[in-house]
Amino acid sequence: MATVSFREERCKGCELCITVCPEKIIFLADHFNAMGFHPATVVEMDKCKGCAMCARMCPDVVIEVVKEEKQA
Repeated sequence: MATVSFREERCKGCELCITVCPEKIIFLADHFNAMGFHPATVVEMDKCKGCAMCARMCPDVVIEVVKEEKQA
């Protein structure tokens, strides 16, 4: 399982992360951040595969993906 976190206050809502998510679980939030943008957020975190495509695409480096390693 993976966890995705966004630094919402730095997100400008460009939607690039939304376009590359293979699971289609990233959406713009209903609320505004301090800069007046709708920040990106993940719904259904349990569907995230941890591919980090969203983090690689983000031009402002606001996304962090942490993938849990399986214990042997």
